[in-house]
Amino acid sequence: MSKTKTQFQCESCGHVVARWQGQCPGCGSWNTLIERAYQPERKGSRGGMAGAAGSGVISAADVSLEAEPVTSTGLAELDRVLGGGLVAGGVVLLGGDPGIGKSTVLLQAVAALAKEGTPGLYVTGEESLSQVVSRGVRLGLDTKQLKLLAETDVTEIVAAANKERPSVVVIDSIQTMQSQALTSAPGGVAQVRESAAELVRFAKTTATSMLLVGHVTKDGALAGPRVLEHMVDTVLYFESESSSRFRLIRAVKNRFGAVNEMGIFAMTEQGLRGVTNPSAIFLSRAGVHAPGSVVTVTREGTRPLLVEVQALVDQTNLGNPRRLAVGSDGNRLAMLLAILHRHGGLAVHDQDVFVNVVGGVRLSETAADLAVVAAIVSSFRDRPIAEQTIVVGELGLSGEVRPVPYGEERLREAAKHGFTRALAPSTNIPKRAISGLRTIAVDTLSALIDEL
Repeated sequence: MSKTKTQFQCESCGHVVARWQGQCPGCGSWNTLIERAYQPERKGSRGGMAGAAGSGVISAADVSLEAEPVTSTGLAELDRVLGGGLVAGGVVLLGGDPGIGKSTVLLQAVAALAKEGTPGLYVTGEESLSQVVSRGVRLGLDTKQLKLLAETDVTEIVAAANKERPSVVVIDSIQTMQSQALTSAPGGVAQVRESAAELVRFAKTTATSMLLVGHVTKDGALAGPRVLEHMVDTVLYFESESSSRFRLIRAVKNRFGAVNEMGIFAMTEQGLRGVTNPSAIFLSRAGVHAPGSVVTVTREGTRPLLVEVQALVDQTNLGNPRRLAVGSDGNRLAMLLAILHRHGGLAVHDQDVFVNVVGGVRLSETAADLAVVAAIVSSFRDRPIAEQTIVVGELGLSGEVRPVPYGEERLREAAKHGFTRALAPSTNIPKRAISGLRTIAVDTLSALIDEL
């Protein structure tokens, strides 16, 4: 094999130079040259991606369509986000803020797998082995069967994994790993990318499930190059409010399951525990039925979820009223206020409008439009909405109420939690009445305001 060498490539234009320079000769950008490893191409070689040689051209009819074997992690909520469990040869990238529980949930998963007879290897680059074991004992885990390795050199990790032959490997974290092919410091863009590439190559060639822990930046994005997200099969994000004990794991990329799937955990003394009824958490409403509060049914992946939307409309003392949305899109809030003024006759141009989604959930779909508008109307008129009322629907620019996907499933979820009245688009009203739930069709904004 040819000796591995290094060169520097511009992140902006891709220009390659032999030595580092402050300015790229190709595009003139400053500080965009990063180090990367490469192997000089031998004479007669066609190049191509590593590991691609020898695959050959085959017919699509000869490709096996058997489902990939899936291994449960022992944590139902984590399995839900992963699409059923860990896939052999699959690489998962888990990101989140420091102290949110990334190492805890992966240590629980590896311990549960070892208890069921699935060998795993936990590689730590940030903590000592005694720290990892003491955390496992504190969480009440069976640490006697755990295989641990404190190492940051990717070459040594691959060698140890080839010797131990684990089914699952956890790397905590990818920012501490380094490759011998590069001379730059660990944590840099080049080291993170090269280390991840070697680990992904090992996972694919040995059919080993790989779990990588990634740090996040101040903006909430995964630290390191965005190419990391393209190299792995699944990208998961840990989310949580600073004062909440609940943790949300959301899938933003998944080659083996649904994206935008969400798992919910509660942080306890025994580690992270899955929440079987998340709607009950987000509906922990105060005893006083106050104006500006309404419940809607959102959908996270394959799971319908009941959330509470709150609004506060107050007279402003400023020339430019404030529009603040927490947990929803601020631009869409401005659009809904314009629709409310034009087609509902409700002018809030001299009012501050604040909208909050309770529990730290973020509404990423338009099915909550009617709930936001209903909460604003309730707060503006200082009249609470009738108890046990659910509001679902999308609002169009002409004031019409549009249907939402999986409408009947959302209404059944509301009825299961004791709601007795639902305001929804007529297209989403089921032909067969749902027991205990009275459904009212609203097809325009004015009809919604009248029903409220």
